[in-house]
Amino acid sequence: MYIPTFDDVKIARERITPYIHKTPVLTSSYLDDLTGAKLFFKCENFQKAGAFKVRGASNAVFGLSDELAAKGVATHSSGNHALSLAYAAGRRGIPCHVVMPRTAPQAKKDAVIGYGGIITECEPSTTSREAVFAEVQAATGADFVHPYNDPRVIAGQATCSLELLEQTGGLDAVIAPIGGGGMISGTCLALSNVAPDTKIYAAEPKNADDAYRSFKAGYIIADDAPDTVADGLKVPLKDLTWHFVSNHVSDILIATEDEIVDAMKLIWQRMKIVMEPSSAVPLATILKNKDLFAGKRVGVIITGGNVDMDKLPWMKN
Repeated sequence: MYIPTFDDVKIARERITPYIHKTPVLTSSYLDDLTGAKLFFKCENFQKAGAFKVRGASNAVFGLSDELAAKGVATHSSGNHALSLAYAAGRRGIPCHVVMPRTAPQAKKDAVIGYGGIITECEPSTTSREAVFAEVQAATGADFVHPYNDPRVIAGQATCSLELLEQTGGLDAVIAPIGGGGMISGTCLALSNVAPDTKIYAAEPKNADDAYRSFKAGYIIADDAPDTVADGLKVPLKDLTWHFVSNHVSDILIATEDEIVDAMKLIWQRMKIVMEPSSAVPLATILKNKDLFAGKRVGVIITGGNVDMDKLPWMKN
């Protein structure tokens, strides 16, 4: 297992700069008053392809040799990594094969197709996803870019918190959602090198709390098919992301479905920005753990904005 280094992050940053946005950091005096903290929202919902995952995907795609790139890239993803990889592959002019759960949001499927990706659907479980993917990769010979358990992807994601630190002039803590752990691992990789005193927190849905349980147990516990409104956080940790989580994360905080939806609605109402349920989990956990963050400068990574506008979680069926 190759563990990416800070040198990999510096190379990634230079490599992906032409293909990504340096996303803004927004603040809200209302949310500061509500939480008792000074919050800095890193808005990856404004990123190319609508999510932070374009950082890692671009690093992987543009780091391939011409020989490998000719066969294209392939992955399995519930959405944001899929459309980010399709975006990056399209920019390089190579094929992109994606295995997606049939239950993935239509907005994310449409985006993958719009960027030129080729979708094969699977059942909404890790077992089905990996089995169908094995068939697709065998048929295409494409380079596998794992959604998160890939050193190239983690090095790319690390550029997000690196930017956040530079834009804010330093933070007491950074909090981001956790599913498979790609963003959190990148955050750990960046901060452990440039701001080792900054605490790192991960935020997870209670309905998909395998990372929380893994963290408490000291080994990976994987759920096969958890059910949560935060569709981007249903996947389990793997060996590489577990390395970063177990060594650098201060704590994993959890929020209920109602708390996630309330936090999402609050950000939409107060900050006037579109973000998906997975992105609301950090604010939900801050509101639930105010004493932990009171008086602190806290970076909050809003991971994506690819939400199905016809199925917002507070809409009545």
